[in-house]
Amino acid sequence: MSRVRVIDLETAGNGANDVCEIGWQDVVLGDDGRWTINEELGAYLVNPGRPISPETMAIHHIRDEDVARAPYWKEVAPGVLRQAEGVIALAAHRAAFEQRYCTPRLTGGLPWICTWKCALRVWPELPRFSNQMLRYQRMPEGLVHEIGLPAHRAMPDAYVTAHHLRDLLNAASLERCLAWSAEPGLLPRVPAGPDRGKSWDRLGLEALKEFLRDRDADVRFTAQTELARRGDRHRPETAEPQQRTLL
Repeated sequence: MSRVRVIDLETAGNGANDVCEIGWQDVVLGDDGRWTINEELGAYLVNPGRPISPETMAIHHIRDEDVARAPYWKEVAPGVLRQAEGVIALAAHRAAFEQRYCTPRLTGGLPWICTWKCALRVWPELPRFSNQMLRYQRMPEGLVHEIGLPAHRAMPDAYVTAHHLRDLLNAASLERCLAWSAEPGLLPRVPAGPDRGKSWDRLGLEALKEFLRDRDADVRFTAQTELARRGDRHRPETAEPQQRTLL
């Protein structure tokens, strides 16, 4: 049975081994060609090997005493990321964050789907695209409210993301979601500045070309894509995995 494993991490900081919790939820391909959510979900606490800062504890509420006797990341990661039968890809919301810790060495080189990037493509009419905003804007079928709580813990967040992934895969192909995920995000509206909130097709050529110099890869990519749509000589840049724009 083909499956995509949704991953969510909570961390103690930005170091390569600073994971303090990993959660997962599988989305599987049925005999009818439809993707569904199965019962394969769970979470492990992870010892990050250093104290958790108050700033990060205030987000996920995982304390040093909670992880003191937990295994280290290198002990936990392989069993979740690469040893599950039938997993053909991994997924996460804003997957660039998870990819910083779930390196190819740990994943066996599995490809990634970013549900944030795919949501921008499939549901561009929505006003916001965070994991929890998508949850309440869309109200995905079958999502049990209590299982998806508390937010900012690894298993509940993976569970919520899996419902978005299921619906994305049933709206677009696996191959298309993987291709979108390999590119910067295609933003449906200008995220900041005097044109904030406008769709890109409402901007003049000079405004679009000004966005080609933006520091944000998603903004540059979206401006280039719109220019290419109009037949301008500018073409979309090659894929950049990092996601920095917050909608």
